[in-house]
Formats: sequence, C-alpha cells, structure tokens
Amino acid sequence: MITKPFAKIILWVLVGGMVLVGCGGNAASSAPDEGQPRTIAVSGAFALFPMMTVWAEAYSAAHPEVRFDVQGGGAGKGMTDVLAGAVDIAMVSREIKPEETAQGAFGVPVTIDAVVPTANAGNPHLAELLAKGLTPDAAAAVWMSRATTTWGQLLGTDAAESITVYTRSDASGAGEVWAKYMGGAAQEDLQGTAVNGDPGLAEAVRQDALGIGYNNIGFAYNLETGAQLDGLVVIPLDLNGDGTISADERFYDTKDAIAAAIAARTYPFPPARELFLVTKGAPDAAIADFYRWILTEGQALVADAGYVNLNAEQIEAALGQLEGAGN
Repeated sequence: MITKPFAKIILWVLVGGMVLVGCGGNAASSAPDEGQPRTIAVSGAFALFPMMTVWAEAYSAAHPEVRFDVQGGGAGKGMTDVLAGAVDIAMVSREIKPEETAQGAFGVPVTIDAVVPTANAGNPHLAELLAKGLTPDAAAAVWMSRATTTWGQLLGTDAAESITVYTRSDASGAGEVWAKYMGGAAQEDLQGTAVNGDPGLAEAVRQDALGIGYNNIGFAYNLETGAQLDGLVVIPLDLNGDGTISADERFYDTKDAIAAAIAARTYPFPPARELFLVTKGAPDAAIADFYRWILTEGQALVADAGYVNLNAEQIEAALGQLEGAGN
C-alpha cells in the first residue's frame, strides 16, 4: 500500500518536481572520499519520478551514507542534464537513441510503465467512448492528422462539440511512445494544446469536459486506492479493431488490473514500455550498487508504486550490463 508520505511526493511533483531524500545534501552531486556521504543527483521523466523517490527513500534508509536529489522535468531534460554532467542519473521513459549512445548514454532498464489515453469524467459522450474505445488509426486522426475534430466524428454520432486535444509541451517519453502507438515516429508528430508535464496534462483534462489527453499510469490512477484518478477516465484501447470494447479488453478499472495486462503484454508495447536509468558512461561504484539493489531487492517495491516488474530474463540482462561497473 502506498503511504501518505508517498501521496505527498505526488503533490511535490505538481508544485515543484523535486524531492530530497536523506539528510542534508544539495542539488549538486558530490564524489566524496571513501566512507564519506554521497549525494546522487537525478532528473528526468515524470513517468519514473514516483518510483524513483520510493527507491531512493528505501535505499537511503538502508544506506544512510547515500543521499538523493530527485527532480522531474521530462525525459528530454534528464537526458540533456546527464550528458552535460549536470546530474549523475537521468530518468528516461523511452528507448535510448543512437545519437545519445554515441555521446556516452548508458541506459539500464529498471521497471515497466505504460501511457493511457484519458478523458474528463464529466464528458457528455463518455458512455459511447468507453464502449467504442480507440484504435491507433482513430487516435492518429485526433492527435496527428486532425482529420477528426468533433466527438461525433470520433464516435460515429451526430455530436457537434469539438474535441479539445491536449499533448505534452516538454520533451517526454510519454509523448514519444503515444505517437509510436499511432504509427508516428516522435512526440513532434502530435498536435493539440501543449501542457507541461504529466501532472499538468492530467489536470488540463480534468478541468475540460470535452478534453482528451494521455498520461503515464502513475498519473492516471490514485496510487493509494488503485482507482482511476478523480475527474479522469482512462479510455480503453480497441485491441482487435472491431469497434467495440469486449470483456477481454476491459482491464482499466484499477491500477492492478492494467498492471496485470501490461505484464501479460495484453496491453500493447507501445504505448507500454521499459523505463531506464541513464548515466554518462558506465555507472560508478556507488550508482552501480544502487542499480543492483533496484534490480533485486528494489523490485519488491514496484507493484505497490503502480508499476510493473521486469521479468527474470530482463533482470538477468540488466544485471549483465553492470558486470564490471564501478571497478
């Protein structure tokens, strides 16, 4: 069960996007002498921010000599920060690009998440939307080509109200994988009113009865109750393209239900994907030890935080990446 302190972390994301874990410390990384405290600076994807704060808190409790400064800002910011040497670790919610690898990006998968389309809970066409769902082509006509601009066009009714389309303004893994689900290549393929961050996009849809958006599951579900976030409804994906959501396509009521569908790969990849922690070059000894803990003991914290565990093969491969790291 997610605790009330964890709920406060979500609020901190909304107002500032920074959490300090451990006593003292500052935003800059330090490389202390052996036995001295170490502050590890982290920035990046909102998708991984809640999970990272849980891991950081638990790891610092067991290793008080290691502290964390965790900031959000989006996957693009995290990657820019780590390649520039401004932070030690980037949180990245998409595949590492070849040009980033060429600059030294070293990514290790740590958990699995997914992006889901969302609508306002007070949408006057909600019943039809939940019954019909979205196919990649239908979603592309809303976010990419803008061939569909009204709720009637989307649902095959005579409804004339315009769809208010929301997307991300910050460079985000969520935007990229949502575009890829629709056959696009990058976040820049998406159109709509651009809003900063996962919390901002969720709030924009919650405040707009005719709005449609997308969020990582950690920002579409209440992590304490497991229910969908108040004011927000997850739109189901029409997986077989038959124009209706059948019983085997209904797994959105709770975060546990969608997590099980992601783990079983019933929910498609994309918009599900692995989430990565990235360093510039192979991680040093302190970070490599933290990664190994995440991939072993730390996996026990994943489900309660609203994420999906890596499978045994993925964990073995990730640990293999760390062989010799920090030596």
